[in-house]
Amino acid sequence: MASQEHKQVVIAGGGIGGLAAAVACAQSGVQVKLLEHAPQLSEVGAGIQIGPNVTRILQVWGLGAALSQVAAFPEALQARDAQTGRVLGTLTLGARAQARYGAPYATLHRADLQGLLHRAAQSAGVDMLLGQTVKGWLDSEAALQVNTAQGLSLQASALIGADGVWSRVRQQMLGDVPPSFTGHLAYRALVAQADLPGHLRSDQVTVWMGPRLHVVHYPVRSGQWLNLVAIVHGVKPEQAQEAQGWDQVGHTLALMQAMGAVGRDLHERLASVPAWRQWALHDRAPLSAAGQMAQGRVALLGDAAHPMRPYLAQGAGMAIEDAQALAQNLSKRSAAVPDKLQAYADQRWARNARVQARAIRNGRIFHAQGALALGRNLSMQLLGERVMDVPWLYGGGPISDSQSTFRDFSS
Repeated sequence: MASQEHKQVVIAGGGIGGLAAAVACAQSGVQVKLLEHAPQLSEVGAGIQIGPNVTRILQVWGLGAALSQVAAFPEALQARDAQTGRVLGTLTLGARAQARYGAPYATLHRADLQGLLHRAAQSAGVDMLLGQTVKGWLDSEAALQVNTAQGLSLQASALIGADGVWSRVRQQMLGDVPPSFTGHLAYRALVAQADLPGHLRSDQVTVWMGPRLHVVHYPVRSGQWLNLVAIVHGVKPEQAQEAQGWDQVGHTLALMQAMGAVGRDLHERLASVPAWRQWALHDRAPLSAAGQMAQGRVALLGDAAHPMRPYLAQGAGMAIEDAQALAQNLSKRSAAVPDKLQAYADQRWARNARVQARAIRNGRIFHAQGALALGRNLSMQLLGERVMDVPWLYGGGPISDSQSTFRDFSS
């Protein structure tokens, strides 16, 4: 009979996905040990949007009150033309999203989301070891032996790779090629709303769409700050090669040159930003099988399994959905661990693949030129909320592709 130590689940990665998995598993009675390579927990990035499909899960975990203390809850999502400034369509959020989907649409700082998950994990008794990088594992009939680069060896019933786009766990499990550069560069910034003139402050989500570019901004930190993200097409900067594309200094002049001519309203908003950070965006092709998410006693979660472009605002959301499904399956008493992880992968891979594919498609629509851009604008102006809402995603129910030709304008 395996010891209690062997029954623990080891999670590699202390980002949003790893912490979410730790919270969900611990609350379901699964013993968890979380390993994070950094010497302290920190979150790279700025703002994040979470739809009702995600806030609903946080409420189930008892985190609704904590979320309300740090998030903003925008009343609308508005789409505008980046060159003319014209409003193309508006999706009502706020009370409407709450009434339709049973949970709100929220925007918040990534560090605030990670912080509330970290506190929840601590409250649930999750054992966290910082400064530990999973190097590999050995599988035996009795247990999985997880080894770290720092010399630690742990006996576990399962290993969950939640270690991000450049996952080491994925590399050993699947042995596939690294993620590829998308050809898109993201410029991110946070600005205190009090430092902006009144007409540039905002309490809603706004996305500006133009040829080979889009910009999105929304309130975070209870509305006190404005998060801005500008995405353009470009070449991966040389300084990003060694850093795997993450968190470089971004220059306003380079951004403006990449965007070309944009309308006065958008130009003024971008020019008001004192400093930018730049990311070279990487992803993988959408999942094609459950075996890409779990094999034996090892499974992947979040970006390690299905990195996705930010054009559906669901990267963290899918990781949190993964965490909930993982915990539900691991807490079952009647199945072996490999069967539990297989059930998790069977449950999750197709939905993740669909969101990955829709995010790629949204990027083409957001950045469209010519006839496609005209069709996009006309569709949004004529059909409004019918093409901007995403019930299959926020409600979790199926919807046929024929019903959603121009849906998903929610990045």
